[in-house]
Amino acid sequence: MKKIIIAIDGPAGSGKSTTAKLVAEKMNYLYIDTGAMYRAVTYMAMEKNILEDTQAIVETLQKSNLKLSYENGETRVFIAGEEVTEQIRSKEVNDQVSYISTIAGVRRQLVQLQQHMGNEGGVVMEGRDIGTVVYPNAELKIFLVAALDTRAERRLREFEIKGKHSSFSDVKSNLEKRDIIDSSRTLNPLVKAEEAVEVDTTHLTIEEQVDFIVKLAKKRINQGSPDQGCW
Repeated sequence: MKKIIIAIDGPAGSGKSTTAKLVAEKMNYLYIDTGAMYRAVTYMAMEKNILEDTQAIVETLQKSNLKLSYENGETRVFIAGEEVTEQIRSKEVNDQVSYISTIAGVRRQLVQLQQHMGNEGGVVMEGRDIGTVVYPNAELKIFLVAALDTRAERRLREFEIKGKHSSFSDVKSNLEKRDIIDSSRTLNPLVKAEEAVEVDTTHLTIEEQVDFIVKLAKKRINQGSPDQGCW
């Protein structure tokens, strides 16, 4: 059976990661978490105390030997052979990652790496510019959205599960700032691809949104026809 590229974009907290993982499992595809790449770069910049030096950040990435693996339902992240999977999920990294994602040199390098990872098809890749920049020719493009309060509640639950403390107001404020940065940056802003199917996850269970996307993917494989619109 033909293997396609499934691109899932959307703002923070819209359910991209969870949805993409489960879709990949159901399709027996490779899941690629592009957000983890930007988090890894952010972590490196914070560790080296070079957040204000964009050139140094780009050079650090070039030398980093950044690698991802997907094992037992989890994306594991390595920098120069050292695993940083847990470190890149901190609130501190979360607060800075949208800024790092605006750096042109960082985006260029990571887009090239992402394109290489998906060359053979059979991948589910999620991020903010997958359907518009990384894989503009992806056979299926999904754009996930959800109400801000819903996204904040989801992100807060993620922090609580991992034993990280924050408040609803702080998480909501961070998401609002990230939305502005992601949507207004000059290079590769967060926008819905023209042919993407918009899925509002505010009132959907994870099973409902995953099943919907899997059905679309199988239809696309069998028929090769677009299914634009919203759901």
